[in-house]
Amino acid sequence: MTKKNQKEKKGRVAGMPRALVSFPPELYKTLEELAKKKKVSIAWVVREAAEQYVSAEWPLFGNISREVK
Repeated sequence: MTKKNQKEKKGRVAGMPRALVSFPPELYKTLEELAKKKKVSIAWVVREAAEQYVSAEWPLFGNISREVK
């Protein structure tokens, strides 16, 4: 495996899709503040929010992200 491939895989969970998302500046600032307060990454805050949204909209799905492995 090349050094470039090693860097690309560092910090990623195998098989997890990635998404590029743009936020309005004020929303991003709020996400940064929440992440800092909770001592987590912005990605974690966004994933948590997405999970809660899906659970609220489709309760029968439950918490799918933790079921898929």
